[in-house]
Amino acid sequence: MSKLTYKKAGVDINEGERFVRLISPMVKKTFMPDVMTEIGSFSALFKLDITKYKEPVLVSGTDGVGTKLKIAFMMDKHDTVGIDLVAMCVNDILTSGAEPLFFLDYFATGGLDSKKATEVIKGIVKGCKEAGCSLIGGETAEMPGFYSEDEYDLSGFAVGVVNKEKIIDGSQIKEGDVIIGIASNGLHSNGYSLVRKVFFDLKKMKIDAHIPDLGTTLGEELLKPTKIYVKAFMALKEKLKIKGMAHITGGGIPKNLPRMLPKGICANIKAVAWPVHPIFRLIKEMGNVPEEDMKKTFNMGIGYVMVVSANKAKDTISILDKSGYNAFIIGNTEKGGRGVRYS
Repeated sequence: MSKLTYKKAGVDINEGERFVRLISPMVKKTFMPDVMTEIGSFSALFKLDITKYKEPVLVSGTDGVGTKLKIAFMMDKHDTVGIDLVAMCVNDILTSGAEPLFFLDYFATGGLDSKKATEVIKGIVKGCKEAGCSLIGGETAEMPGFYSEDEYDLSGFAVGVVNKEKIIDGSQIKEGDVIIGIASNGLHSNGYSLVRKVFFDLKKMKIDAHIPDLGTTLGEELLKPTKIYVKAFMALKEKLKIKGMAHITGGGIPKNLPRMLPKGICANIKAVAWPVHPIFRLIKEMGNVPEEDMKKTFNMGIGYVMVVSANKAKDTISILDKSGYNAFIIGNTEKGGRGVRYS
């Protein structure tokens, strides 16, 4: 009887060590002065500079990329989903007014391919640089028989900090405030089960099909990484008061915007206040998807929302525009049940 080894069982420890060697140089490029750890340590250390924060409050968030990963597998393109991973986490903690400090990832696969996994980490590194945080640690799990050998899953964990007196929780939102919407660049990382159903199951489209209305292939459009909104917030935080923020993810505006509204306040959204990306129209038309389902599934062109006083609306739009973010006045707050209505 031949000897059975861990490698024969499907786990190659040497490949894991090779992967760590490959990613270490680029991961270290994300390190801020407060990082006190080395790649490969059992835990990651980060020194909090208490001189910058009178009453520091740590803010954490975790998320994944979801079935958008299926598009990466179909395209055999893996250098953008890491950006999605970072974006989904840091955009969430940003809503409390937190400045991202560090990020950790979890990469699980049926069989580790260092080249493919390194491409994924490249995206995470790029996302961390965009968000201004350090990639200080992570975990790689090789699980043959649990995942397909050519597939993987991702999850991420972000930690940020905010002074207690600067926490943004929506409690100061009142009637007559203005709702600012910052443009998304497409689908971001939500609704892909419906997206795949429409394009691949229903319409039998090829991933490399060129779509004139999009000006690109279907795969390239679907794989556009989620926009990171950290720089938008950083451009505004010292210049004007932001009363509330919402990251528009699964559930769209109707389900996410109310999460920041205080009791007795609702949002009146002007449905024609911003241009809707063609990808949403294609999904609606090709799948015969009801408008209500579209609004409750996708961001519909608005990836992030801020609430400011009416007299600060124009300044907010101007600052965001100068910072490279397309922003629109998409509505206002009113008295009423906590929710969203379209007009």
